[in-house]
Amino acid sequence: MNGADTAFVLISAALVMLMTPGLAFFYGGMVRVKSALSMLMMSFVSLGVVSVLWVLYGYSLTFGDDLGGGLLGDLGHVGLRGFGPQSLLADGGIPVFAFALFQLMFAVITPALMSGALADRAKFSAWVLFVALWVTFVYFPVAHWVWQADGWLFRLDVIDFAGGTAVHINAGVGALAAVLVVGRRIGFTKEPMRPHSLPLVMLGAGLLWFGWFGFNAGSALAANGTAANMAMNTQVATGAAMIGWLAYERLRQGAFTTMGAASGAVSGLVAITPAGAHVNAFGAILIGLVAGVLCSTAVGLKFRLGYDDSLDVVGVHLVGGVVGTLLVGVLATGGRAGLGQLGRQAVGAFSVMAFSFVVSWILAKVVDLTVGFRASEDDETSGVDQAFHAETAYDFGELAGSPTLWHTGPVTGPGGIAPVVPKYQEGGKTRL
Repeated sequence: MNGADTAFVLISAALVMLMTPGLAFFYGGMVRVKSALSMLMMSFVSLGVVSVLWVLYGYSLTFGDDLGGGLLGDLGHVGLRGFGPQSLLADGGIPVFAFALFQLMFAVITPALMSGALADRAKFSAWVLFVALWVTFVYFPVAHWVWQADGWLFRLDVIDFAGGTAVHINAGVGALAAVLVVGRRIGFTKEPMRPHSLPLVMLGAGLLWFGWFGFNAGSALAANGTAANMAMNTQVATGAAMIGWLAYERLRQGAFTTMGAASGAVSGLVAITPAGAHVNAFGAILIGLVAGVLCSTAVGLKFRLGYDDSLDVVGVHLVGGVVGTLLVGVLATGGRAGLGQLGRQAVGAFSVMAFSFVVSWILAKVVDLTVGFRASEDDETSGVDQAFHAETAYDFGELAGSPTLWHTGPVTGPGGIAPVVPKYQEGGKTRL
């Protein structure tokens, strides 16, 4: 066991775990007040559902022995059977449990990414069911294709260091399929649906940026030069994407928006994910700039094409994932760049898109026909927070969230000495 590498992977797993609450804040700030809690919960619940399924059978389906054709693992490691605390990966000095925990966090955040596309209108119970089905029939197989040594895309030599295909393209096109089943929000293109808290958006973007170092550099599975290169490229690509998005936004709209800065940063994080370990810093900057401009352009397509991707999951994650996955075929160092590699990257990107779209649409349709995917019109209009969680994100009432205390005697301060001025006095009683 390599202690340094093990510690690095465990810390990276914790950083990736933080990305899911960060995503919750990012999405939660982008929606209207009446849907803020629902948005937080749609991300947060993935930590519970996917964690359990991963241990039960997800790890085995993803990293178990191939059943044939490089499409899916077997069930030989159900419940992590066959592993103990001292079990090490065959090709590295880290425990299997450390690797499994790290990969679990990828499985957690991928369906959470999709949730933003369905903001304001999805039933929470239906969403939970959809997450369970989606990771089982879409994420686990695709992750096997990409990252398991006998997966068919791995054997094809498709470069995806940390999840451009398995995470971002997969989630982006899956979100599009779900949106087409669930339909548009009431008032889409007719009513303003502005973010209720840009500070929350910026907080979420900052947490995502921070956690992404674990996501990307941690995928080296060792504290080495590859991890360092990936961390550097993650930083510069993200900065370049933010600049590219803001510059394009300034030319198009005449302003540098806070939302643009946050979304641009995320687009860069997405695009560098598959490519960062195989390009130099200049390549990372180019990938970031291209992603920032193209993703900013793509988010407006929903209005032209008529699909209601509430929080631009398709525009940022699908488009950003495709940009990074394809450009690494052109910019990869070490003699790997060329038309052959670009062709392999295209096969990886578009095969995942096709599979994920078809299966995601079927799963969303099954959920819709059985339990109903969409909230009722009344619940959507009044707010899904109250309808499904019996809470609101903010209580603007008098003395919000504080218990009302009544005192019939003299009102004094600590130790019975300093008098306290009561806030209200009614009927001889003092309301504190």
